[in-house]
Formats: sequence, C-alpha cells, structure tokens
Amino acid sequence: MKFRPLHDRIVIRPAEGDLKSKGGIIIPDTAKEKPQEGEVIAVGPGLRDESGRRIPPDVKTGDAILFGKWSGTEIRIDGEVLLIMKEADVMGIVEKAVPAVKAG
Repeated sequence: MKFRPLHDRIVIRPAEGDLKSKGGIIIPDTAKEKPQEGEVIAVGPGLRDESGRRIPPDVKTGDAILFGKWSGTEIRIDGEVLLIMKEADVMGIVEKAVPAVKAG
C-alpha cells in the first residue's frame, strides 16, 4: 500500500532501540523507552500561507531526524509500525559527519 501524508505531516520509521542495557541485561519490550529518532519515509506537500502559496517542508525523504519522546501517532502500514506527525514536532535533522580528507 502506498501512503501520502497531507499538508505538513510526515511519516517516520522509528530507529530500533537497544535490546540490552550497557550492563548486558535484556530489556523487555514493555520496559523499553520509545525511540526519539528515525528516518523520514514520506513527506506531505507542506502548508499554505495566507495568500495560498505552498510553504515547502524543511525535511525530505531519507532525512534522519530527532523528535519529541511522545510525538506522533503510531500507525501500521503493510505490517510495519510507523509514526505520523506534523513537521513542527521535529526537533532537528541529524547531519551525517563527512570524514576529513587528508591533504597529501
């Protein structure tokens, strides 16, 4: 099934949390904290301003993002658990570090 969010909503694949604590204790699903980062897999077209012009979203498909702990609504598409939320719930985009190139 294809899903296209409306307005300023985005669909996120939450990052998997650790299954073990740092001390090696296995954490059951009921005790795990909700992930606060994920990958954007779909983006709506954006909101409209007062004159009717579209305001494009700042996030795009493929972005790694951080969001609030209790942000979004859990949905299930093709058996996969995803989150849908407004773009305003996104706290930031995680930039991938580019390795320094040694001059030689």
